[in-house]
Amino acid sequence: MPLSESELDTRLRVVEIVAGTSVDGPGFRTSIYFAGCNHRCPGCHNPSTWDPSAGHDMEVRELLARIKREGFDVTLSGGDPLLQASKLIHLVKGIKEMGLSIWCYTGFLYEQVQVQDEMKRLVDMVDVLVDGPFVESLRNTSLLFRGSSNQRLIDIRRSTAENIVLWESDF
Repeated sequence: MPLSESELDTRLRVVEIVAGTSVDGPGFRTSIYFAGCNHRCPGCHNPSTWDPSAGHDMEVRELLARIKREGFDVTLSGGDPLLQASKLIHLVKGIKEMGLSIWCYTGFLYEQVQVQDEMKRLVDMVDVLVDGPFVESLRNTSLLFRGSSNQRLIDIRRSTAENIVLWESDF
């Protein structure tokens, strides 16, 4: 079902959009960095996104137009996008209607997300969740698409609350 006018009018707090990046998931992607993060991980590579008032408001319709124009799969990052879960659901619905893959980074653990209704609804619509806080003492620059060894690349379609399945690269 297409998004309603009120869903398209929903405003999200965006710090930055980077199109054509290859570091936030497989292939070229449009990465959207959302404002606000309560985790405040020491050594975070993006502390400018912690402040929930950082960046600027963008309507879902604007973001969808930009994503469509760029033509890449999408990564939601931040900050922590799950802090805007109730609004972000509309964007994710629109991205899925385009047939694009969605990765989402969060400092929350998958198990924590499963007991938060809005976060769970959102995460259930993404393809891969990169979960867990960045832990500076576990930093490893050789890891694929994550910064510390505690973080997991979870294949959401294949996972359940009782059985977490990690995403596997095909390259």
